[in-house]
Amino acid sequence: MDTLSTHLLGETHYMKCRENGAEEEEEDKEEEKDESAAQKQPRARSYWAPSFYLRANKEVYYYVGQEIFIEGVLDCYAGMALALCHYLDTHREQLSLVDKTVLEIGAGTGLMSVVAALLGASVTATDLPDVLGNLRANVMRNTRGRCRYTPQVAALSWGHDLESTYPTSVYRYDYVLAADVVYHHDFLDELLVTMKHFCKPGTTVIWANKVRLEADLTFTENFKNAFHTSLLTEDGEIKIFMATCRE
Repeated sequence: MDTLSTHLLGETHYMKCRENGAEEEEEDKEEEKDESAAQKQPRARSYWAPSFYLRANKEVYYYVGQEIFIEGVLDCYAGMALALCHYLDTHREQLSLVDKTVLEIGAGTGLMSVVAALLGASVTATDLPDVLGNLRANVMRNTRGRCRYTPQVAALSWGHDLESTYPTSVYRYDYVLAADVVYHHDFLDELLVTMKHFCKPGTTVIWANKVRLEADLTFTENFKNAFHTSLLTEDGEIKIFMATCRE
């Protein structure tokens, strides 16, 4: 079993344990107090397991030798983003982000942008305007005083007036990161337009995806037709692609 498989199995075990813990918490308030007190004790760090507890809508992760606190986590926030964070953290020689400019599209709660910044990149995390508050708080909380560059957080609507808001003469990136973005099935055309807009000569797109619907397969084929694409790694349904523009 490779490291990514181990990582995802650990993640599945964690989610099951968390659900069981929630049921016990409802049945016995005293156990919650005991568990809370126990969590204050030092724990051994596990660098392959993404997190070890959930309290008050907050998860704690370990990447790049750092403790990362992420708030606003959804139950579905697992798998692709964690797999890509793990890949970036464990393949630093093959895929160095030190002093590179990185754009994340669909950053969500910001974990991947935080990891990229901790790995030495100059990062811009983007998403829709209504999620920027939590995204900015997570990014700044976990990178302040830790990184070579202060990350930026900005609004980005896929496919909308891109040359006006992000002119290619100004906004150029070494890497564009995306994880689990192929779920807004009404906006897949706009997503591909956005990827093509930012993927210029010298830019590499790193995209983690899991096929859920037939539309995902169609998007994947369109993605491969739009870029020079290679498969970095896969585990079951999760695949991580690397792509460059067709010059």
